[in-house]
Amino acid sequence: MEHVITESFTLPAAAASPRDALTDILRQGARRMLMQAVEAEVAAWIDEHAACVDAAGRRQVVRNGHAQPRAIVTGIGPLDVRMPRVHDRRPEGERERFVSRLVPPYLRKSKSVEELLPCLYLAGVSTGDFSDALAALLGHDCPGLSASSITRLTEQWQVEHQQWSKRDLSDKHYVYIWADGIHFNIRLEDAPGNRQCMLVLMGATADGRKELIAVQDGYRESEQSWKELLLDVRQRGLKVEPKLAIADGALGFWSALRQVWPSAREQRCWVHKTANVLDKMPKHVQPNAKEKLHEIWMAATRAKAHEAFDLFIATYEAKYPKATACLEKDRDALLTFYDFPAEHWAHLRTTNPIESTFATVRLRHRRTKGNGSRRACLAMVFKLCQAAQKRWRRLRGHALVQDVIAGVKFTDGEKQKAA
Repeated sequence: MEHVITESFTLPAAAASPRDALTDILRQGARRMLMQAVEAEVAAWIDEHAACVDAAGRRQVVRNGHAQPRAIVTGIGPLDVRMPRVHDRRPEGERERFVSRLVPPYLRKSKSVEELLPCLYLAGVSTGDFSDALAALLGHDCPGLSASSITRLTEQWQVEHQQWSKRDLSDKHYVYIWADGIHFNIRLEDAPGNRQCMLVLMGATADGRKELIAVQDGYRESEQSWKELLLDVRQRGLKVEPKLAIADGALGFWSALRQVWPSAREQRCWVHKTANVLDKMPKHVQPNAKEKLHEIWMAATRAKAHEAFDLFIATYEAKYPKATACLEKDRDALLTFYDFPAEHWAHLRTTNPIESTFATVRLRHRRTKGNGSRRACLAMVFKLCQAAQKRWRRLRGHALVQDVIAGVKFTDGEKQKAA
């Protein structure tokens, strides 16, 4: 037996705007197609149970009218759906309940609308502005999508982060790792200075793809906090040491790295170093100084980089000794990237992969004037980093990662032939 919905479209009132009229037509069409699909689903399920008959040959699994209408919020508006009901007259214990895969019980909003909530939240929309934002985007009110929904979401994210932080890493091999930290205000908890430091570690796999490794909060960017994070990922199976670590000048990370992965080489972030050097110089000097710093790390060879390095020192050492000392002390660590493939240099000279992610985190944080709790902040950073991971670029020349793993020597970014 086949049931087909034959309702016709109702043309919108002439006074409606063209945009609203189009939306109304789309909504009617969507409801019509959804009901046809559900009716076909019910008919197929009943046909599968056609052999279920009683002693008189009467079917035991039959249709039983429709349930009360319920509204399902979708991207084009709420759709009133009347789900068909099925009556199973078999004895207790043999009965089965029909459950639609298209419209499961208690479904109140489509997945696309559910995914819109975290997108708005993570993009920086205040929970108090959700109703207005959803109405503007979807063109209608959205019952069930409110600020309280975010509370449930953050609780779910906290559970997800806890599970993710315990995952097995024994099948992972990261040839490069990037590390950085960011500080947040916590409004509702008693913490030293009400500041929370979030430590983020990401890595490049053997096929050149960047992945989030760990997100953990710590006490500032201390050696102990970084050591706990690195030991944790090693304990969960990350046994192979990375070839290179990229981070800013925070001493806590480098001290921890040397204890946990002593063979990993060190590359200081040029973005952080440039900012630190320029901060020790007057503003009228900074444009020229920044250009000279740029010439160092953009040099084609290590020798050319040393020449530009020496020129910067000679130019500014007399008047700005603190700036030149800040640069000089990390000379070797700033030029480590020359021992790796030139195709990878754009990825290795800075911690930009993490910094670009933190830009979104800071936007959200400024909009809400700080997180309410430590766990909520940790969950938010975790979800933002996961979302950003989808946009992280694969390493240029990713095939060369295998050469790096194999220990092939590179000089000024070029592979050296074996003797």
